Amino acid sequence: MKSANGINLTMLCDFYELTMGNGYWESGMRDRITYFDVFYRDVPDSGGFAIAAGLEQIVDYVQNLHFDAEDIAYLRGRGIFSEDFLAYLADFHFTGDIWAVPEGTPIFPREPVITVRAPAIQAQLLETYMLLEFNHQSLIATKANRVCRAAEGRAVLEFGSRRAQGIAGAVTGARAAFIGGCAGTACTVSDTLYGVPAAGTMAHSWVQMFDSEYEAFVAYCKTYPTNAVLLVDTYNSLKSGVPNAIRAFNEVLRPLGITKCGIRFDSGDMAYLTKQARKMLDEAGWPGCTITVSNSLDERLITELLRQGAKIDSFGVGERLITSRSAPVFGGVYKLCAVEEPDGTLVPKIKVSENVGKITNPGFKKVYRLYNRETGMAEADYICLRDEKLDDSIPLEICDPHARWKRKTMENFRAVELAVPIFKNGELVYTLPSLKEIKTNCAYQVSTLWPEVKRFDYPHQYYVDLSEKLMALKDAMLAEHGRREE
Repeated sequence: MKSANGINLTMLCDFYELTMGNGYWESGMRDRITYFDVFYRDVPDSGGFAIAAGLEQIVDYVQNLHFDAEDIAYLRGRGIFSEDFLAYLADFHFTGDIWAVPEGTPIFPREPVITVRAPAIQAQLLETYMLLEFNHQSLIATKANRVCRAAEGRAVLEFGSRRAQGIAGAVTGARAAFIGGCAGTACTVSDTLYGVPAAGTMAHSWVQMFDSEYEAFVAYCKTYPTNAVLLVDTYNSLKSGVPNAIRAFNEVLRPLGITKCGIRFDSGDMAYLTKQARKMLDEAGWPGCTITVSNSLDERLITELLRQGAKIDSFGVGERLITSRSAPVFGGVYKLCAVEEPDGTLVPKIKVSENVGKITNPGFKKVYRLYNRETGMAEADYICLRDEKLDDSIPLEICDPHARWKRKTMENFRAVELAVPIFKNGELVYTLPSLKEIKTNCAYQVSTLWPEVKRFDYPHQYYVDLSEKLMALKDAMLAEHGRREE
């Protein structure tokens, strides 16, 4: 896989993945089958859930994973890798299995979102890029979903390219924002690559280029009569901007019978300005003229503007979305959970820490989402070992993992396994959905979460429980570790 500047992204890995790979080779563990889980620990912005994204780019990376001659030459030049290992890398390709939760799915802390089963060297080399895409796109999709929910059905456009953190931050960030609910983007290349609808009108410089604001508006309406959205805050929004927009609409659009048009504010008191503008537009006979606002918006400010009765039809959200400014890190991790003995016996692995939140769940696992059959709403997620079968015709007791004395009994529920096979023996077995299908799936899946889970402040704790068998395994491994430490 090549980046935009021609770099082989196989080398976009932490150097320790290569040193460990060489170590596995030298230690005779090159063919040892390992299992790694991708999961995250905390929801950004203290929210109730996150949105999974980035799988399509991970698939592309895995399919094109290889080392160029230049890469091998660089590694040889470091003087620490064996020639046998370098020969192995020269013919490298992925031969393992991957399971993943489809993009757009709401996900919760500490449940496996992606699981990799592969020989140790192969599995280790996936870590950096897989986490990079998962962490970045899930972060932006999650933020976009919060912003779009705050907009209460009004269109949200992603306007953040110029403030994004690098090319990928802008391009795949726009893709992730669309998954989360945005209607489109200002980033043109994201439309050409992924089909995220690109849209835009004018900047203040357009207005400044003409001798008067009115002339600028007339010229724009003549050039784009069916998509005339005028930026009205270059000079004075209510004294000149809105009146000049109305004049231009009357002169150019009304004779053509066009009623579709809009204005945009990029500064000022949005609540006051939009209410006054709406009144002026309606009185002038333009009730269908839409009002768009932009300028450092996020879910908190949007919620407050609507609470104040602002007359807004759509939002342009930039830097605070594309950088997830209020919570700029998504804490996804890649942890070993099991290895296979040569005879196929599965040996669970656990990471132990004095920080309880960093203790991992051992073993090869799967996650069920439990839906109430009467309401269709998601009630809990249930993590169990891969060989367990969940019978949803039998009542199931679910515990709060943070307070196991808090229990509820699930009855009349439907259990759906979240992760699906992506790769089998190195071959892609998953049909990648279109971006619009992912966005539609995201909207539907979020609609199955109770409003209490979707609150911005102090959301309800969604239950994610471990099966009794998995909990017993974890407890036994922790106890064994404690005995070894004595």
